[in-house]
Amino acid sequence: MADQDVIYKTEALIAEDIDAYLDQHQHKTMLRFITCGSVDDGKSTLIGRLLYDSKMIFEDQLAALEDDSKKVGTQGQEIDFALLVDGLAAEREQGITIDVAYRFFNTERRKFIVADCPGHEQYTRNMVTGASTADLAVILIDARKGVLVQTRRHSFLCHLIGIRNIVLAVNKMDLVDYSQEVFDKIVADYAGFAKEIGIESFTALPISGFKGDNITTAPSANTPWYEGPSLIDHLETVEVRSAVDRNKPFRMPVQWVNRPNLDFRGFSGLIATGSIKPGDAVRVLPSGKTSTVKSIVTFDGELDEGVAGQSLTLTFADEIDCSRGNVISVSDNPPQVADQFEATIVWMADEALHVGRSYWLKLATQTVSATVQAPKYEIDVNSLEHLAAKTLELNQIGVAEVLTDKPIVFEPYTDNRTLGGFILVDKITNATVAAGMLNFSLRRSQNVHWQPTDVTRESHAIMKNQTPRLLWFTGLSGSGKSTIANEVEKRLALMNRHTFLLDGDNVRHGLNKDLGFTEADRIENIRRVGEVAKLMVDAGLIVMTAFISPFRAERQMVRDMLPEGEFVEIFVDTPLEVAEARDVKGLYKKARSGELKNFTGIDSPYEVPEKPDIVVNTVEMSVEEAAQHIVDQLLPLK
Repeated sequence: MADQDVIYKTEALIAEDIDAYLDQHQHKTMLRFITCGSVDDGKSTLIGRLLYDSKMIFEDQLAALEDDSKKVGTQGQEIDFALLVDGLAAEREQGITIDVAYRFFNTERRKFIVADCPGHEQYTRNMVTGASTADLAVILIDARKGVLVQTRRHSFLCHLIGIRNIVLAVNKMDLVDYSQEVFDKIVADYAGFAKEIGIESFTALPISGFKGDNITTAPSANTPWYEGPSLIDHLETVEVRSAVDRNKPFRMPVQWVNRPNLDFRGFSGLIATGSIKPGDAVRVLPSGKTSTVKSIVTFDGELDEGVAGQSLTLTFADEIDCSRGNVISVSDNPPQVADQFEATIVWMADEALHVGRSYWLKLATQTVSATVQAPKYEIDVNSLEHLAAKTLELNQIGVAEVLTDKPIVFEPYTDNRTLGGFILVDKITNATVAAGMLNFSLRRSQNVHWQPTDVTRESHAIMKNQTPRLLWFTGLSGSGKSTIANEVEKRLALMNRHTFLLDGDNVRHGLNKDLGFTEADRIENIRRVGEVAKLMVDAGLIVMTAFISPFRAERQMVRDMLPEGEFVEIFVDTPLEVAEARDVKGLYKKARSGELKNFTGIDSPYEVPEKPDIVVNTVEMSVEEAAQHIVDQLLPLK
């Protein structure tokens, strides 16, 4: 019986130890960091060494790794640690990193997520992706080569992205006989450059990813002159961003409204910065409505306090409007609200920035339409020069003004990554085309306010006894847009409808006389026409526009300006050869001879509508038949 008691007590102690270990592991802090630098500086090897030394490799993985290492012929070393990270076949074949590789490992003191970023210049966008969530950057330098162009590029990008914990890891010290002189010179060179770009401090370590010097244990016998911490010691003790964010004012973007039943209404999200307690006064932006926190609810029960990095649900003492995209903040120190900004933009798409084109801008849980103006300048990240630029190409970085269609809640990126960092998404392809950082709001956005009027757009429509619409005629030059639009207006006039026709050529005599026919000018041409047409529709009119409007994105931009159902896209479907045969204005002839550049259908594209509301084929229909078909489709007009 005594023996049985001993067994029970032993099992209880073991269970207690396991529970304590699990609790300790669960509450470890998480550090996200990246490794970056020039090609072949040893980034992947370093991460592989960290994974190996932290016992994060399973036996079957280790066996496969040893087999792969033999195939690639590692220099006398049993294991090629880089193969643990370079997962793409193309990476192994070329011996380089192409995509960002994420790996997880942990030590007794902390959990880690590390991103191995590519070193080649053409993969700058991949590197920015990896850096966007990092707390720390390990910038590797080959001790034989010193500070290189990519060292400068990646250091600048890390600082730009907001990483303030920089580790300068001078790698491959074994290949320079662990020379302190070489190490000190590289650190001095880097310090001079770092000061230029605003890096106030960094931690320098002499390491060898190949041999393991100063990575997990320190000091290495090979570097008796170095008295600092090992890399892993530094990673375990450096302050993580979430700890810093907890000392900032409370901010929580609302992810969704939690309404499981009629008796409960809460607002769920991830706390970006600060902390919150029941009874704290809060403000909901952009509306500015205020209340106090009634309770803090989680799946495991209610909390006495919520802090940065936690996902939870807040309930309010008052019934105030709050929805997805709003931001809940501390009442007496709220973030800013604006619709015009200066931003730093990293262009990530193969297709260049279209100045003036409408993109989706996503910031925290907010999604709005936004346009980017012509860049003020492009940043040469190698020389740090500001270069003149009309647009931004793949991997280029520039500073430009960004305008949104409605105010958004934000803070400068340097103060708050969550409310200052955004992405731009192409409205047609849904592809992410850029990442950006808001620097500040433009003063004019604070000085211009929407003036409410007593006579509403609904009142204008009632007075005219009609449903306002925008009939958007699109098609090639010579397709018959203006002729058909004119005929439609005549028929609507006979029905006593209040109309107005905006013709492409006529508008270019006045409102848009300063615009040419480049892609950027075409986009701005349509934007201006869309804004004017919107005002006319607000006045209760049935507006017709006859413009080539060759790009789907701009037609969608105008559609988004109006309430559902008020934008009617009419595709005047005429084959190019038919339109060119007509050539009423002689434009096709000039375009073919080279006298007229950027002409739609010849040396500039026309994007056929994918789902037009109305289609008329001028080969099969006369002008009168096409016009009547359109009117019939619109009826009833009330």
